[in-house]
Amino acid sequence: MIITEVRIKLMDANHERLLGFCSVTFDDMFVIRDLKIIEGTRGSFVAMPSRKLTDRCPECGIKNHLRARFCNHCGLALDDDRALRPLEGKAKLHADIAHPIHGQCRDMIQKAIMKAYLDERERAKLPGYVCRYDDIDAGDFDNVPFEMAGYRVDTAHASAGSAHGRIEQPSREFGSGIFERG
Repeated sequence: MIITEVRIKLMDANHERLLGFCSVTFDDMFVIRDLKIIEGTRGSFVAMPSRKLTDRCPECGIKNHLRARFCNHCGLALDDDRALRPLEGKAKLHADIAHPIHGQCRDMIQKAIMKAYLDERERAKLPGYVCRYDDIDAGDFDNVPFEMAGYRVDTAHASAGSAHGRIEQPSREFGSGIFERG
């Protein structure tokens, strides 16, 4: 596995510790987005993309973030100490979505990202600088592999106000389910 691309989005000086966001592409085939470059007390480091942890309200059963003081649905006051706390005492409020399995992989990713970050800072000083981090646009799908031909997004199942729907693939002989030929 090799890192084939790192894209950096620099943050302005208003963000004290957050230096930037990045996406990492592996083998020109797999992308992880929304890694954060953070200035820590012992230097800069890369934080993996994560999600906020939730639990359910004991009254109505609706999910709430662990920092929520009241249920978002019924308004019940929630216990402040419901987050899991390891022996160190700091509550676990987030869980990584993607992360390296061992230190060697983490070091490889961090070195590549920090090099790209320093290069991007230098490029940002040049006249006419344009950030390459932008979200996926239609141009990113010009070279879709032939195995993806025939797939389309079913926008009929998209939520109101959203262009996103379900990705459909060619029908199968033994029942198509949500999949239809595009």
